[in-house]
Amino acid sequence: MRPSAHPYLRPAARVERYETLVIGGGQAGLAVGHHLAARDADFVILDAERRTGDAWRRRWDSLRLFTPAAYSGLPGMVFPAPPTHLPDKDEVADYMERYAERFDLPIRHATRVESLAWDGDRYVAYAGDTRFEADHVVVATGPFQRPVVPNVSTRLSPGIHQLHSSQYRSPFDLPDGPVLVVGAGNSGAQIALELARFRKVWLAGRDTGHLPRRLLGRDLFDWIWPMMTRATLDTRLGRRLRARARSGGDALIGIPERALVDAGVTRVGRVTDERGGLPVCEGTVLDPRVVVWCTGFLPDYDWIDLPICDEDGRPRHRRGVATDAPGLYFVGLRFQHRMTSSLVGGVGADAAYVAQQVLRGVDRAVVV
Repeated sequence: MRPSAHPYLRPAARVERYETLVIGGGQAGLAVGHHLAARDADFVILDAERRTGDAWRRRWDSLRLFTPAAYSGLPGMVFPAPPTHLPDKDEVADYMERYAERFDLPIRHATRVESLAWDGDRYVAYAGDTRFEADHVVVATGPFQRPVVPNVSTRLSPGIHQLHSSQYRSPFDLPDGPVLVVGAGNSGAQIALELARFRKVWLAGRDTGHLPRRLLGRDLFDWIWPMMTRATLDTRLGRRLRARARSGGDALIGIPERALVDAGVTRVGRVTDERGGLPVCEGTVLDPRVVVWCTGFLPDYDWIDLPICDEDGRPRHRRGVATDAPGLYFVGLRFQHRMTSSLVGGVGADAAYVAQQVLRGVDRAVVV
């Protein structure tokens, strides 16, 4: 059953119509685009960024992938680096730009989609004064959408400089003084280690465990990648792994507890309260000059004016095919079908499946 038509659709200065819209030009959108282009599909990729890869370029300066280059390529093009190399964020961004150029993907940059609705005949997306219409829409906006900052942040002293990890760039952009990093996952641990080279650092959050970078002389991912790709939501193991991923942080990869201790990072408990404008970590009052909230992201699909999300704000779907809106698809969701669904090197399998479903829908429409 098609979704109900939106009661109001504003006029637009320009109208463009395609068989398929892909919203988002990151790794998920590029991977879908690769498969659609291979079949000469009529589509366009709408990307809010001014340049392919800019979402990666804006991340903190020292960021590196925890997956080596051997497991960080998009479909049809290996990552151009030695297999064990851990690409930095600019290498990832440049790789994506070259990928889009190599496959001549039709990307419309600086085009931020503000809304998506159904007009009774087809999907309608507005970006500025342009109205895009299509029978099929692939939402490829990725898992990192709305930064999460706990409510206690609003009660901290105005003298404490606060920022989310998505805003962090380098230690030299922050005011002098001790730093509290909240969130002890991979991002929090990496940022804490970097900051500890220059100042006192507390790392708040529970110990999520750690995995070694190398095991029996080989990179960790040489051992676990096959399991990560095979453990789909069609398997009991895959369902258990997704439940665990949703309930707690990921294990630190290549960052043993000893590394944090040797760097001078002080572990503290979770931030539970505020006292006198200062954060309280399970009974201990700290006096930081800066707080970096490495507390993750929530999905944000408020711009989609269709009843497609569950009570937690996650899209209802089956392997990326929306269950309540025929012709609407998702790619790049965390654990969309397997553990690797949101990773650069893992999104390709989901992209191939979704592109196949899109093309089948296009073929059926042509036959009718």
